[in-house]
Amino acid sequence: MARYMERTNGMLRILQTNYISSQDEVKDFSWQTLLQNYSDAPPEDVKAIGDHSVKVLEHLLFDKNNGGSVVNYITRARENARAVQDHITKEVWQCLNDYYHLIRDKQIHFQVQYGDPVTALDTLIHHGMLYHGTVDITMARGEGFNYLNIGKFLERAVLSADMLNIKLTELNYNLQQPVEVPALRYLLYSLSGYELYLKTHRGNFQADNVLQQIIYNDNFPHSVSYCLKQLFRYFERLETESLPESYKRLEFMIGRSMNNVKYSTINTADGEGLKRFLQQTRQELFGIAAAFNQYYFGNS
Repeated sequence: MARYMERTNGMLRILQTNYISSQDEVKDFSWQTLLQNYSDAPPEDVKAIGDHSVKVLEHLLFDKNNGGSVVNYITRARENARAVQDHITKEVWQCLNDYYHLIRDKQIHFQVQYGDPVTALDTLIHHGMLYHGTVDITMARGEGFNYLNIGKFLERAVLSADMLNIKLTELNYNLQQPVEVPALRYLLYSLSGYELYLKTHRGNFQADNVLQQIIYNDNFPHSVSYCLKQLFRYFERLETESLPESYKRLEFMIGRSMNNVKYSTINTADGEGLKRFLQQTRQELFGIAAAFNQYYFGNS
């Protein structure tokens, strides 16, 4: 449930910033990289959508035939919430149920199709923030709360790596050209990191500084390093409720991933090396998720 909700939040934010950039100063804007990551439609269907912004938003927000659409994420989160109602508060359930009805509201669809898509996306994003606040102020700090945070930070780390990869792919992993500036600015918008960057670097947009913030900055709640540390923090709280062998297996995998990030060296001149690092980090995160499924949820 937590992973679906965090994925929803990340999707909405990157859709909003991409739509704004498609209307802004970015030249030769394309939705193709985003569609490749968040659409499971056949290539011919994706090609038919093209770079028509409203059609792309409709597909990624509301298309129930697209497994990676926001409406499907929220629906699955609601189904999972229904299954674990004994472990969440009634306020969390009600908030998720309201979110489900909001994404299906005809007014939201109308705004995206004929009005102001940014307003529609803002409405959805704000309800997602309401969900996170509801979890924080109503959930007891027990096992259920720990699992919610494990899922949230695991998914957020994946999203940060994915969003970074999407923007760098659009730049062909070439960070030596001035064209990088708007792409990196919109990447920070998507991760809610623009203000922190301005306060830290006084608006001097350098690729190395952006990468340092997104990957290593422990004060940035969307950095890969921060998410891994929070993931480990909430996982440690499961030790007394875990089988020793299951706990040790996950402890090793999370610790290894934390160290691989902590002791890595990012060189903006080495695009291929950066690409391999993001791919390895992503594989490790999915490995952790698979291990949770196997050792804690009994799924093979």
